[in-house]
Amino acid sequence: MSKNLVIVESPAKAKTIQKYLGKDFEVKSSFGHIRDLPKKGMGIDLATFSPDYEVSADKKKLVTELKAAVKKAEMVWLASDEDREGEAIAWHLADELKLKPENRKRIVFHEITKNAILKAIENPRDIDQNLVNAQQARRVLDRIVGFEMSPVLWKKVKPGLSAGRVQSVAVRLIVEREKEIREFVPKASFKLDGIFLNNTEQEIAAKLKKDFEKEVEAEKFLEQAKTTEFKVLNVETKPGTRSASAPFTTSTMLQEASSRLGYNVTTTTRLAQRLYEEGFITYMRTDSVNLSQEAIDGAKKQIVSEYGAGYSSPRNYTTKSASAQEAHEAIRPTDFAVKSIGDAQLNKLYQLIYRRTLASQMTNAKIEKTVIEIGNASLPHHFEAQGEVIIFDGFLKAYGIVKTEDDDEENSEKLLPKVSVGEVLTYKTITAAEKFTRSSVRYTEAALIRKLEELGIGRPSTYPPTIQTIQNREYVDKREIEPNIRKVVKITLDKDKIKKEVLDEKFGGDKNKFIPTDIGEVVNDFLIDNFKEILDYGFTARVEESFDEIASGDQKWKEMMSDFYSKFHPRIEDVEENADRATGDRLLGVDPKTGKNIHARIGRFGAMIQIGETDDEEKPIFASLMSGQNIATITFEEALELFKLPFELSDFEGHAVSVGVGRFGPYVKWGETFISIPKGEDPLSVDQKRAEEIINEKKKADAPIATYKGEPVTKGSGRFGPFIKYKDIFINVPKKYNFDNLSQSDINELIDAKLEKEANRYIQQWEKEKISLENGRWGPFIKFGKAMFKIPKKNDDTKYDAEELKETSLEEVKKWITDQDKNAFAEKKKPAAKKATTAKKTTAAKKPAAKKK
Repeated sequence: MSKNLVIVESPAKAKTIQKYLGKDFEVKSSFGHIRDLPKKGMGIDLATFSPDYEVSADKKKLVTELKAAVKKAEMVWLASDEDREGEAIAWHLADELKLKPENRKRIVFHEITKNAILKAIENPRDIDQNLVNAQQARRVLDRIVGFEMSPVLWKKVKPGLSAGRVQSVAVRLIVEREKEIREFVPKASFKLDGIFLNNTEQEIAAKLKKDFEKEVEAEKFLEQAKTTEFKVLNVETKPGTRSASAPFTTSTMLQEASSRLGYNVTTTTRLAQRLYEEGFITYMRTDSVNLSQEAIDGAKKQIVSEYGAGYSSPRNYTTKSASAQEAHEAIRPTDFAVKSIGDAQLNKLYQLIYRRTLASQMTNAKIEKTVIEIGNASLPHHFEAQGEVIIFDGFLKAYGIVKTEDDDEENSEKLLPKVSVGEVLTYKTITAAEKFTRSSVRYTEAALIRKLEELGIGRPSTYPPTIQTIQNREYVDKREIEPNIRKVVKITLDKDKIKKEVLDEKFGGDKNKFIPTDIGEVVNDFLIDNFKEILDYGFTARVEESFDEIASGDQKWKEMMSDFYSKFHPRIEDVEENADRATGDRLLGVDPKTGKNIHARIGRFGAMIQIGETDDEEKPIFASLMSGQNIATITFEEALELFKLPFELSDFEGHAVSVGVGRFGPYVKWGETFISIPKGEDPLSVDQKRAEEIINEKKKADAPIATYKGEPVTKGSGRFGPFIKYKDIFINVPKKYNFDNLSQSDINELIDAKLEKEANRYIQQWEKEKISLENGRWGPFIKFGKAMFKIPKKNDDTKYDAEELKETSLEEVKKWITDQDKNAFAEKKKPAAKKATTAKKTTAAKKPAAKKK
């Protein structure tokens, strides 16, 4: 029996720590928080702001096991992470497991190495209540904002929406950037580039230091240049340096992994967590760029060994952000002798962290910058060529040069040949190209994190879930935007001849950048109109500062909550009572056929075009928008085109064929089968021939690939990945199988496993009543339709086992359901059913008043 019980958050961390501690220690995992605010209901007493924490159903068994382990141990060591979230986990454990102060110790470490663990054991402390309170303040405030603002959105915009203090500000940034791009008016100018040759025929690329607004001005300059003798007017050489960036914080790691490795924030966070838990890097949620002396010495030893003493320049960095919390150390390798690790995906991120840390301790790169001025006294403007030579690579040896998305490809500096002042050059070509100014760029994940950090909004641990949430809520997405085409003029001087041509130039295309959805824009505008302070960047940053003050003991969290709520709640009540519904309505014009108004707006099922008014005697007609269209930019002509859908084609193989647009995009309907039209293809261009091609492609894809017990087996790809289908059963195909080349034995194995699982699923089933008793992950449960209900305990407070449940009557099960939902078996009123049908048919809900009428 171990005298000491160590509790950490994750099994991987537990496994790593167990290696470093002797037989007197047992290490167990809490699998994150063991309790939290309830999933249903707010769970907060708004008079006192006291949270009503509960152990979640999936953690009850674990808590029972931990309580049993606590009884056997003499001392419990709470070893959760060292940030506020980790401190709260330790506090919840101490409270729920009824740990007495004399029988518990709190230990923290920012790396999982033997030295760090043993040092932590030697220097325990108690739970820091200030850090716990800062976490509680964030959790409670965000719960109140979400629970009180979201119902307002359900009532005033659309059911199922949500709002949040940080997520709504992130959406605001993306919406505002999109509006900037829409309102941007590009300006054209002519930029001149020349390629000159010296006496040894070496090329020198140079740019004219003046842009021309008009084509005629550019052409006039080329006419002058045609007969000009070009000379080197000046050569200037300047020494310079480039210095390494600081070691990684959470934010800079997420940004760099995005730009260098193409990882999204979720992937980077998951991989960094694994690297930390397996002992390869220090704690990965940090605002600090500081390095310990041990790390500085370790990096120096590795640099001298690998590159030589001339590359070593030990230094420490200071954190610029005044709000940096729990700033212990930057993200770095725990052992510089470990240069790589086995797992390929983990190793990519590890290498990035390893090289960034090494580079931060290396000498500056020495460069020589050369500027050559080319021209003639007779010309009004001169050319300039810029080049750069790396004299000593320094830190670049380890980390290289990274181009950001803001870097202009045309401005990249090149190596220049040696020339002298007065030397005559000949031009090879001089080109005047029409260039348009560019709007601000849309946010990538990395750029959005950088902006949030710059504004002081959120903290390292909040960025990944915030970015995930705004996509899950469908407020933003990363759909590809097809480029537009415009005409540009290019004038070239070549061998004393001037040639003019008009070319097509693509512009405005984008992919893998954040774009607001229609509903995202409507919700954002509604929140800004009615909750301006909550979405104010300064306010959100000040809330973060208050959390920091609570963490340092300079502010009481319930006082902060009381002050916030006293202003916030009256605003909620006022908006709920007085604000107008938000639909993003845009009047596009008048329908030439009916004389009725055409609106673009948000309806019950999303963005749509509406002809007529909701309170007209004759019902309005509706059309869904196509992918890539939105209510803020769709034109009157594009809206009219949508009403050509759906349209009928000729029957094919005895089934009717039509083309339309639905909730999931454009489709060909063949009989009762809906077949998606390929992405980017205009449904209005689909004729009979193309429709039949799409149908045949679908038939081919749905053709049986094998049989199982005489029944056909088909395959496909859905929301949850590749699958095979046998009868009415869908079976997911794991990655270990070659989906493109499934053998008969693979198919048999997959179907056998699924059927065995299904056979063990039902304890009893009443198909007519849509009621079943089923085995679940956490034990037996009742399923009624799509709803799930608990099975109550017996009179002696013990649980029913599967054998007893096999004998349970349908009436008894119905009683258990009714005890949990009194209206479960209540008959639905016919008008309600009719209303639902009408709504479905028209694609948008009508106002209640109009229905009564």
